[in-house]
Amino acid sequence: MSYCVNCGVELDAGAGKCPLCDTPVINPRELAKRTAAQPFPEQKGTVEPANRKDLAIFLSVFVLATAGTCGLLNILVFSKVWWSLAVIGGCVVLWVGLFPLVIYRKLSVYSSLLLDGLAIALYLYLLACMIGLFGWYYGLGLPIVVLATVVAELLAVCIRRLPRSFLSICLYLDGAAGITCLGLELLIDRYLRGNYALGWSAVVLTVCLILGIAIGTLLSRRRLRGEVRRRLHF
Repeated sequence: MSYCVNCGVELDAGAGKCPLCDTPVINPRELAKRTAAQPFPEQKGTVEPANRKDLAIFLSVFVLATAGTCGLLNILVFSKVWWSLAVIGGCVVLWVGLFPLVIYRKLSVYSSLLLDGLAIALYLYLLACMIGLFGWYYGLGLPIVVLATVVAELLAVCIRRLPRSFLSICLYLDGAAGITCLGLELLIDRYLRGNYALGWSAVVLTVCLILGIAIGTLLSRRRLRGEVRRRLHF
């Protein structure tokens, strides 16, 4: 039973106002909820997503402006050493790296890796032009870039075309690490000594071979693979 706070007349249970003086009927509990401070707003707002085209234009203009201003500064002020070639090459690598992420997302992973390899090769070439020495570029820098690009392409093919699980990806990475280390040592030996000899890469290959055999065994035995998955939680 409730009464009007103004005139004291008895009110019905569902009355919204007093029938005598028209005073609104307010539940004290509801009044406390209305006056209580809210730590967070109840209404959720949304932020307009950034336009990918505008972002691509901004990044392209930023990279182009950086390369252009450094080139002009090098030509007009500091013209003794072509240091701006390093900055221009870095801008090219940055733009090529952002190209499949922001500018054109439909580019295949194989084309993206190839463009990355070409950009890094161009960057090393600009460094060779800056210091005026090309022997290390053709003898070591470019072959290493080609090796890394080929290994990355093969790894991408394995991951996308072959069975893909945690253990299989570990097997692909293990093989890629062994091939890369072997190629690096052979290329360095050819450049420095003019011959090929296995050294530290043989140790890496041995470890990769042992890991590869272990992972291959796990992949071929379903029960063993299941036991490992349950214990390692993957």
